[in-house]
Amino acid sequence: MAPVVSALLPVFLAIVAGFLLRHSLMPEEAHWVGLERLTYYVLFPALIIESLATADLARIPAFGVGAALFIAILVMSILLVVIRPMLMRQLHIGGPAFTSVFQGATRWNSVVGIAVAGSLYGEIGIALCSVAMVAMIPVLNVINVTILVRHAAAKPPSARDFAWTLAANPMIWSCAAGIALWLVHPPLPDAAHGFARMLGHAAVALGLLQIGSSLRLEELYRPRAVTLMTTALKLALMPALAIAFGLAFGLDGASLAVVVACAAVPSASNAYVLARQMGGDAPLVAQIVTLQTIVAVVTMPALLAIVA
Repeated sequence: MAPVVSALLPVFLAIVAGFLLRHSLMPEEAHWVGLERLTYYVLFPALIIESLATADLARIPAFGVGAALFIAILVMSILLVVIRPMLMRQLHIGGPAFTSVFQGATRWNSVVGIAVAGSLYGEIGIALCSVAMVAMIPVLNVINVTILVRHAAAKPPSARDFAWTLAANPMIWSCAAGIALWLVHPPLPDAAHGFARMLGHAAVALGLLQIGSSLRLEELYRPRAVTLMTTALKLALMPALAIAFGLAFGLDGASLAVVVACAAVPSASNAYVLARQMGGDAPLVAQIVTLQTIVAVVTMPALLAIVA
């Protein structure tokens, strides 16, 4: 377990640094908004495109990795839809709060995932995590936006707006661009790859700092029962599903560990933005993401130590 903890420690230290910076050197919201836009629309897409375009996908079990995570997401989503009436009745929550539970239990923080995969397995880990992004990001965006439209949005978006929301998502178009480059193999100069790698290295560090800056520890003074339940679903049940399906597809070693890492990360912090824009329970999302990020410091090393 010591090597796993050693690999994960820099990731969580960067998150802590982001929290400290937000409350000392950089308290202004505008600073973090600018960094978020830079990372989300430029740096992180560069990392994804370069990782996929140069990955030796023939040497990694891309299908098994993608299928295991894709099916795990579908199973979790179906489970939440089936038990929704019971959750709403037992936990005394409405439609907007249910959408926050759904986001908290299904979405994943790709920045933490790729940082952990890179720390553990270097370029192979990043390539495996990029495959996971291809499998997870489109389906997660479609499912979560659909759930928000159905249970929270005051005015459902038109089909055109819905399609544009998906197409404009930088994670989706960067995955598509990376796969296209891998298929075509255009004769790009080394300088282009070097530039993309430089941007990608910056993406991980800045992304982790932003996660730390978004934590709201004041939300944890009295965590709600629904927050505790959602945290258990995301950090325990989702990894268990990923392990089961990963083993079913014959994954082991680095491929199984990256699948577990991608399933065991906390929910995405941009779930708060989506909830705020589409009528979800944004304060509940903030509480869920904060608690999951803290608890994952313990659960992720334990899970990875089992399969690594």
